[in-house]
Amino acid sequence: MSGTLKIAMAQIAPVWLNKQKTLEKVMSSISEAGDQNCDLIVFGEGLLPGYPFWLAMTNGAEFESSVQKEIHAHYIKSAVQIESGDLVAVCKIAKEKSVAIYLGIIERAQNRGGHSIYCSLVYIDKKGIIQSVHRKLQPTYEERLTWAPGDGHGLRVHALESFTVGGLNCWENWMPLARTSLYGMGENLHIAVWPGSEHNTVDITRFIAKESRSFVVSVSSLMRKSDFPTDTPHLDKILENSPEILANGGSCIAGPDGQWVIAPVKDQEGLIIASIDIQKVYEERQNFDPSGHYSRPDVTQLTVNRERQSVLKIID
Repeated sequence: MSGTLKIAMAQIAPVWLNKQKTLEKVMSSISEAGDQNCDLIVFGEGLLPGYPFWLAMTNGAEFESSVQKEIHAHYIKSAVQIESGDLVAVCKIAKEKSVAIYLGIIERAQNRGGHSIYCSLVYIDKKGIIQSVHRKLQPTYEERLTWAPGDGHGLRVHALESFTVGGLNCWENWMPLARTSLYGMGENLHIAVWPGSEHNTVDITRFIAKESRSFVVSVSSLMRKSDFPTDTPHLDKILENSPEILANGGSCIAGPDGQWVIAPVKDQEGLIIASIDIQKVYEERQNFDPSGHYSRPDVTQLTVNRERQSVLKIID
């Protein structure tokens, strides 16, 4: 296997809460990445079908609000049901183009009743097989009004050419123990997905890279006022308080020395492509390896529960 990996960051806007049209944009990006011989393509947090921007603009915490209920119901109906085959076409194109994928989705999980939604990060390998679905451990602030908290089932890493890759959603990347769990599994390429904007990516990306002595790829979406479809429930209320730019991107890559491979890119839609080399990881691990020679498992250890949580256990 080559020591290099070619990565595409798909900094795109969703067709907000339109699952099918956003899927079409996702698959177009995957096809383009494959045609450019990329090994991996990464999409932003909850891109399919979109981030819950309405919460901050329509008094999302108002209890028994018909507005909040109607928008939430629309969100549920737009969410991804993996068990129903919503990602079959994505898996197929991954296999055809021989490109691995990290895709941020809003997941409507059947094993939790089918009516609650999770912010999930899906890893699909080059053979088009879904290898992990990580449900965000703790939704951030107002996200808790619409997303349910996830579990540790998706805290996993995957072999990708000469790298070991893992990923977290948004502010999970600020959670020291979530990061540590991936380091302990041998991660040397960390994927951080965000809803958008440079203020999220500019500091944490380089920090994680330096802490872990790994490459870190932060991918954000774009969202502009014009990206809200006209059939969005209560669109007038959303647009009334919406800025022109809700998410400006900021996708970037940092190397294991904490220096930029690609500095944050703002207000640019499309693929941002770079190649990385595992040699740089080996060099930077010489003086610091957080789970290897610079760890003390006899003093501190982390326990991870990867059981998929459910209220129901059926014994026939």
